[in-house]
Amino acid sequence: MTQDESAATNEPHEDDALERKIRDQPDIAPGAWVKRIVLAIVLLVVAYVGFRVSAAFFPRWWAHRVGDQVGDSLTKGTLWGLFYGFVFTFVPLLLLFQIRRRFFSWTWRIVVAVVALLLAAPNWLTLSVVAGNSKAAHAGERIFDVEAPGFRAGTLSGVIAGAVLALIVTGTSMQMRHRKKEVKRLRGERDELKRAQADHTRDDESS
Repeated sequence: MTQDESAATNEPHEDDALERKIRDQPDIAPGAWVKRIVLAIVLLVVAYVGFRVSAAFFPRWWAHRVGDQVGDSLTKGTLWGLFYGFVFTFVPLLLLFQIRRRFFSWTWRIVVAVVALLLAAPNWLTLSVVAGNSKAAHAGERIFDVEAPGFRAGTLSGVIAGAVLALIVTGTSMQMRHRKKEVKRLRGERDELKRAQADHTRDDESS
């Protein structure tokens, strides 16, 4: 065997040994849980920054918008508060209660929940003024006191009324659906009993 043939024969063995060494090396790529933890940390940081920016801007901005609508009128403030509180509680809750339906996948349930939270944005903005402790929130409270009297009380009354009505509507709907299922079941049992009686009568006649 020549030297060239010997080298050609040894090369595949050396390549196999090198590949085995590579396969035996520990996997240094980040696992799925590491990637998820990093993603969660990034999302938390983004959410925190967004919250701080929102807390510094939206309470004052919302108070000015409401003040422009109300125009220092106690009656307008109460009526606008009732409108915002009722509509933007009743509609989002009705939508949120739909996630109990079985034909929704978990992805669509999350989408519906997010949309419901967004629909309640006016009430969240009012809450950021009332319950916030930032400078923008305190400024918004002063604007409410001067330019939108009655708005906060009207909003609270509207929120309570909207939540109660949404619960009543949803409870009534669930009860009616349960009754329809019960009636359907009873009708099926009745039809089955009639068929059994008819079969029994035919057997008696044939005998």
